Amino acid sequence: MKNEVKSRVDKGELLPLMEEFYTIQGEGYHKGTAAYFIRIGGCDVGCHWCDVKESWNADLHPPTEATKIVENAKKYSDTIVITGGEPLMWDMAPLTGLLKENDLQVHIETSGAYQLTGIWDWICLSPKKIKLPTEEIYAKAHELKVIVYNKDDFKFAEEQAARVNDDCILYLQPEWSKRDKIVPHIVDYVMANPKWKVSLQTHKYLNIP
Repeated sequence: MKNEVKSRVDKGELLPLMEEFYTIQGEGYHKGTAAYFIRIGGCDVGCHWCDVKESWNADLHPPTEATKIVENAKKYSDTIVITGGEPLMWDMAPLTGLLKENDLQVHIETSGAYQLTGIWDWICLSPKKIKLPTEEIYAKAHELKVIVYNKDDFKFAEEQAARVNDDCILYLQPEWSKRDKIVPHIVDYVMANPKWKVSLQTHKYLNIP
């Protein structure tokens, strides 16, 4: 990567754009909402069950002008979801600032493992054991979404729930490949601990990209 391009990427003026698409939000609090997704490349958290491993290497995805990303996004929806990869590996202030100038609702899906940058209307924090969130994001998260791969993840979920703010909505979501095995355990857990809600990847059940 040329020095000039790298400098602009470091500033968030250019971002390694993997893909952008208009669809229905399938998970969490805003499920069922039409939204424009912006998937930013780059992630070193490395969840073994990640279903977008092709996003991990930022070098595979072209540095794209934040202004161009916004021009595309505003054609489709009032709700914009920035995801990855791990978008907070990059400075989100320029992109989110431009989106807010266009009166768009800006959401993020993040592990929280990096410093929180940008202006957000909704923060979905999905923490991972491999690389825990920074302290600051716990107080700002609107929803906590813990992926449940096995029964040990319930303990992790409770540890994370103890750190978020009182208004944060708590979700347990089955890891897709283990859903048939783990859903009954999640159902039992939520019924015994009703502060939690069940989140499902409804877009996969509906065959929506």
